[in-house]
Amino acid sequence: VQLDALGREAGVRAFSLHPGGILTPLQRHLPLEEQVAMGWVNPDGSAKDPSAFKTPEQGAATQVWAATSPQLDGLGGVYLEDCDIAEPNVPGGPRRGVAPHATDPDQAARLWTLSAERTGVDAFA
Repeated sequence: VQLDALGREAGVRAFSLHPGGILTPLQRHLPLEEQVAMGWVNPDGSAKDPSAFKTPEQGAATQVWAATSPQLDGLGGVYLEDCDIAEPNVPGGPRRGVAPHATDPDQAARLWTLSAERTGVDAFA
């Protein structure tokens, strides 16, 4: 959100997104017990509900769409999900959509400032 706000005048547009749940080799860095506790896998390491996960290709689709879709021309700072602009999350509903904090411009500016301070890097300073 803040990158889009800072870069817009220079033609830089930015988006946020959630790729979805994807079981990849990255899970090797989490203990099996933790993955079981999160409901991802069974104690033998097999997916608890394979239909709940995307393939890596499906998980990459929204990023590719964001980079190439004419639907997003002139837009930026929006949250994307499943090759579309995400709808607002419904509290207590399914875990879909975008929570208000994820697109809050004040929180985005605060996070940008904190990140720049901590890393010593601010591309728009």
